[in-house]
Amino acid sequence: MGNRIEETLSRPFALNGLTVRNRIAMAPMTRNFSPEGVPGADVAEYYARRAAAGVGLIITEGTYIDHPSAGQSDRVPRFHGEESLAGWARVAEAVHAAGGKIVPQLWHVGMAREAGSPPVVDAPPVGPSGIALDGTAGAGHAMTLDDLDDVVRGFAEAAASAEGLGFDGVELHGAHGYLIDQFLWAGTNRRTDAYGGDAVSRARFAAEIAAAVRAAVSPNFPVIFRLSQWKSKNYDARLADTPEEFEAVLAPLVAAGVDAFHASTRRYWLPEFEGSELNLAGWAKKLSGKASITVGSVGLDGEFIATFGGASSGVEAIDRLVKRLERDEFDLVAVGRALLGDPDWAAKTLAGRTAELTPFTPEALSVLR
Repeated sequence: MGNRIEETLSRPFALNGLTVRNRIAMAPMTRNFSPEGVPGADVAEYYARRAAAGVGLIITEGTYIDHPSAGQSDRVPRFHGEESLAGWARVAEAVHAAGGKIVPQLWHVGMAREAGSPPVVDAPPVGPSGIALDGTAGAGHAMTLDDLDDVVRGFAEAAASAEGLGFDGVELHGAHGYLIDQFLWAGTNRRTDAYGGDAVSRARFAAEIAAAVRAAVSPNFPVIFRLSQWKSKNYDARLADTPEEFEAVLAPLVAAGVDAFHASTRRYWLPEFEGSELNLAGWAKKLSGKASITVGSVGLDGEFIATFGGASSGVEAIDRLVKRLERDEFDLVAVGRALLGDPDWAAKTLAGRTAELTPFTPEALSVLR
């Protein structure tokens, strides 16, 4: 299937006003290599190296918006403040010089934050109902309407900064049990006002963020929304048990101006709902009419949870992934750990040199290369 893989992945893709040179994206992966929240020259080199090796679209690691409770580390980059933004400008410039496109992932961790964590040690964990991901009530601050407005403003300002710095779009982190997802998921959203209740009401906060971001940037500036069923520390959680329930989540986001959905799964080949082989990205595209990005153990024979226990992953063929891409089930393929283990993964794959691919080992997590 050699030439078929290269031809399918090499096709350009248009997303709103952006044209990506091929179908390969780099998945966002938090690495903790930005002291005091400032991405340095090593971060620029890290992303540019993947772009130079053929990755069409770089989606950066999560980067904190300007809100006191947004973060939980002083080594994760921020997307606000003069020094941090200057660092990000250099990252975007380096990726463009290497021939790639790049979007920052904008992030608020919400109730995932541990009290007392930097960068703002006295900021409380915040969420829709003050409920932690494990169901513990009273673990943080239940957000007021003013709090919601502050966070919406933070996302919009970050998106405007991204466009001003020369980025090619933005991704909103609405997955994995972080703040936006805490509103989407009934397990953490117990509100009784307009932001809680059924799926449409739970999606209201996410839609307001997307609409504010859309209004803050140019009409042709792509807005991507990342979502997932699973949550950190709760891998069996689900936003939706049926396509109808999933569509209820997607529809308000489409109306708010989202251009594409990045559907995070741990294994891209698993079907999402009974009666269809479509994965979450496939369903997102079918139900929304928007572009979608798939992700989940691409190019590897082990999923990422085992990585935390020190497990390595061998190289896995992507023939079945490419067949699904050919059927237009989704539009872009996000590659994560395989690109950490082998920065030249895209170049080798696009050239049919898959025999040269390097397996992933946990050591790749500890170096920025």
